[in-house]
Amino acid sequence: MIYLSLFTVSFLAATILPASSELTLAGLLSTKNYNPLFLLFSASLGNILGSIINWFIGYYLIKCISKKWFPFNQKQIDKSSYWFKKFGIWSLLFAWVPIFGDPLTLVAGIFKIRFSIFLILVSTGKIFRYSLLYYLVN
Repeated sequence: MIYLSLFTVSFLAATILPASSELTLAGLLSTKNYNPLFLLFSASLGNILGSIINWFIGYYLIKCISKKWFPFNQKQIDKSSYWFKKFGIWSLLFAWVPIFGDPLTLVAGIFKIRFSIFLILVSTGKIFRYSLLYYLVN
């Protein structure tokens, strides 16, 4: 059950909803009561899937940006678009950065970045971040 909870927190943290998957993972790792590989897998999978949702929103639903329910505002999109244009697809390695990273994954969808490239870069960055956190906690 704890792995599902971590998955959920990590998923939500990759969307616009405020959640701290890093603190949750660090706390669970520090207890040493759970399998660290399962914790890393749960956090990574949840966070990557949240970013995939953002990509699909950007790819298919950008025309809905003016709707009240749309998860990102124009300012977030403009700022992330600037960084994406400046650094290109490599900026997706930093999709884990709080506040900046979530809209970045949306912008990748808006710019129609090929999904396979998106998935590789985002996954690499997010798994690296959680692995580094594991290293720092232990």
